[in-house]
Amino acid sequence: MHGPRLIFMAWRNLWRNSRRTAITLSSIAFGVMLAVLFTGLGDSNWREMIDLAARLGGGHVTLQHAEYLDTPTLSRTVVDRGVRPAVLREPEVKRVVSRITGQLMLSTAGQSYGAGFIAFDPEMEDVSTLSLLEAVAEGESFADAGGHGIILGQRLARNLDARIGRKVVFTMTDRHGEIVRDMARVSGIMRTGAPTIDGSLCLLPIDRMRQVLGYGPDEATQVAVFLDDQRSAEQVAARLDRRVGDQVSALTWAQTQPDLAAFIAMKIAGARFMEIVIAILVAAGIFNTLFVSVMERMREFGVMVAIGFSPSHLFRLVMYESAWLGATGLLLAAAITALPYWYLATTGIDISSQLDITGAEVAGVAISTVMRVGIYGGNLVIICSAAFIATMLAGLYPAWKAGHVAPVDSIRLVRGSR
Repeated sequence: MHGPRLIFMAWRNLWRNSRRTAITLSSIAFGVMLAVLFTGLGDSNWREMIDLAARLGGGHVTLQHAEYLDTPTLSRTVVDRGVRPAVLREPEVKRVVSRITGQLMLSTAGQSYGAGFIAFDPEMEDVSTLSLLEAVAEGESFADAGGHGIILGQRLARNLDARIGRKVVFTMTDRHGEIVRDMARVSGIMRTGAPTIDGSLCLLPIDRMRQVLGYGPDEATQVAVFLDDQRSAEQVAARLDRRVGDQVSALTWAQTQPDLAAFIAMKIAGARFMEIVIAILVAAGIFNTLFVSVMERMREFGVMVAIGFSPSHLFRLVMYESAWLGATGLLLAAAITALPYWYLATTGIDISSQLDITGAEVAGVAISTVMRVGIYGGNLVIICSAAFIATMLAGLYPAWKAGHVAPVDSIRLVRGSR
C-alpha cells in the first residue's frame, strides 16, 4: 500500500463518523483560538508595559555608573560621548538619549514636598523616548535644554498649590555633596493616570540641571538606549557591558525595574500554565476520538492484515488520521480566530467601566484598561506546532494498537460479542 493511498484512506476514515470528527476538530480549533488570543493579549499587554516603562525610565537598556544601582547619588555619572560610539554599533538600537535623574525638594510660598526628577533635552527627545511628554495636560514642554521651566505631576502641582507660571524653588545635593538651590517657573502640568507619577515626579531641562549640579556638557546619570524589540535587551546589554569599561554598567529594563519584571514573569508563568492545561484537554479529546475509532474497527483491521496489510501500514494509517485532524483543526482555528483577533488588535475592549478601574499601576507604570492582542510570530509558531504535535502524540497509542491487531483473534472477538 503506497503512502498517497493511505493518506486518502485516512481522510475517508475520519468522516465515517462525521459528528465525532466535527466535535474533535472543534475542540482543536477552539483550543488553538483560546491559546492564540490568550497569548496575544499577554504579548500585547506586556510589550506595552515594558515599552512604557522604558519611556518612563532609562530605556530598554540603561548605561550608568557601575555603583549607581546600589547607591543612586548624583556624584555617580557617565559621559555621553564616552559610551555613545559603543551603543551605536548595535543594529537593534533605535534611539540613544542622556538624562539626569534624582531626588529634590520642591517648595512654594506655602508648601514643600519631596519628589523625583528627570532632566532631559527637549531637542533630542519626544514621546517615543519620554512618554511623560504626551501626558502634559496643561501648559507646554520646554523650549530648550537651558530654560528655567519645570513640569509637575498633576497631584504634585495640587499639593504645592502651583499653577502655570508660578515660581517653584527646588533644593538638592550636587555632585560634591553640597546643598544647591535654584528657581523654576511651572511651564506644564502632566496627568499620566498613575498616582505615583502624578504625585511625586517632575521634569526639568537637562542643561540647566548640569549648571546647577556642576556637571560637564556631556555628563549625565544615565544614557537611555531604546531598541526596536525589547526582547533583545538582555543580549544588547551583555554586549555593551563588555565594551563600555568597568566604570559603566549596561543594565536591562528588568534589572532597573525588578518589581515590574517580577510581576510580568509571574503573569507569563500563569499564562503558560493555562496553555498547557488547554493543550492537555485538547490532546485528551483527540486521543478519545482516535482510540474509540480504532477499537470500533478492530475486526476491519484484522481483515486488512489477513489480506496483506502489514502492521506498519495500519500504524501509518492511524497516524495519517491524526495528521489530518491536526492540519484540518489548525485551518479551522485560523478561520474562527481571524475575526476576533482582528477586532481585538484594531479596536480592543475597554474594561475600565465594567471594573471601575482608575489609576491602576504596577511599579509606577500605568496599566492599560483596553484589552488588545498582538501575538509575537514565534509564539504563534509554538502554539500551532504544539497543537499539531499534541495531535500526533495522541494518535501514537491508538496507532500502535491498530498495528498489533491479531487477525484471527479480532475476528473471533467481534463475532463472539454479537
